[in-house]
Amino acid sequence: MRASTLAFGLVAATLTAMPATAQERSFNFALRGGVSAAPSYPGADDFTIGPDIGFTFGALTWGPVNTGNGVRAIPDNGFALRGAFKYVGSRDVADNPELAGLGDIDAAVELGLGLIYRETNWQVFGEVRHGFGGHHGVTGALGGDLIFRPNERLTIMAGPRVNFGNTEYAQTYFGVTPAQSGASAFAPFAAEGGVLGAGVTVEAIYALDDRWALEGALAYERLQNSAADSPITAAGSDDQWTLRFGVSRVFDWRF
Repeated sequence: MRASTLAFGLVAATLTAMPATAQERSFNFALRGGVSAAPSYPGADDFTIGPDIGFTFGALTWGPVNTGNGVRAIPDNGFALRGAFKYVGSRDVADNPELAGLGDIDAAVELGLGLIYRETNWQVFGEVRHGFGGHHGVTGALGGDLIFRPNERLTIMAGPRVNFGNTEYAQTYFGVTPAQSGASAFAPFAAEGGVLGAGVTVEAIYALDDRWALEGALAYERLQNSAADSPITAAGSDDQWTLRFGVSRVFDWRF
């Protein structure tokens, strides 16, 4: 009797503890979907309407790890790690006949990490991303924002950006190999990595409720160095404008 009572007690204690353990593991994040108007390809002077997708880290609780206040909360002041994500559309000769002979570049997804320092009304950050798909180079950005909160629902951020990429990334989008030169109207050009653009971004987020929000951004970038010197850009424009608008939703994943 004592053995069966003890076994029952152990099982009951285990089952009672399981929900508490599960509650210690949670992941808060937001996904954004919408549309964007962006240059048809890096260095282009015309625009393409395409999809806009985004990811925002909110919080992670997993055993001893407890970081972040959640997507809709005002972040703690100080240093923090964050995820970095960017979608780069494809470059298709069929849609851009001026690039005949250069070949197509598939769409790419860039994933990485960033370090950010926040205060209530401003922030500075740096991030590094690795490309998958259309390119396998390394890119990233340095930037800062002033943060305005006119009311509890609206957040506006605005500040400068400096964008960089390694030689593999620069050569993919701005370089012209001798073989490509022979098949196109462009002179050979060996693009080098480094600072490839600088500009400013203005972003607004309007929370509809605790889960849903409207998001929009306007970004201007002036191409620099190899990106500006490329014959591809010379046939297009140094000035790159991007406008996006979408809807985001917060998710709480407990595992």
